Amino acid sequence: MRQGELYRVKMPRDAVRSQRIYLIVSRQQFIDAGYSSVVCVPVYSNAHGIESEVTVGPAEGLAHPSVLRCDEVTSVEKTRLVDYVGSLAADAQLRVRRALATALGILPEDIAHL
Repeated sequence: MRQGELYRVKMPRDAVRSQRIYLIVSRQQFIDAGYSSVVCVPVYSNAHGIESEVTVGPAEGLAHPSVLRCDEVTSVEKTRLVDYVGSLAADAQLRVRRALATALGILPEDIAHL
């Protein structure tokens, strides 16, 4: 299990659908630390055109163009992430990090000292 991977989850608690695809966004050190869940971003078929969405599609293993909704960050149990779909390239992961910063209201000056 790696940061940037997409997994199909059957019957997620927070979804009306019977399945949803999620992108793992937790940092790798956290994933490897043995915690039971990871932080994920859901994939949706329809876009709203907002800054916190990232377009993805067949290049990432999805059946059709979709969006990652970074405003909907959630925790998913690792045991539910078993149906691997694909992964994001480095440039797409950078877009996700920027969209997460936008979604969380993190400004460049907030992290300038890091």
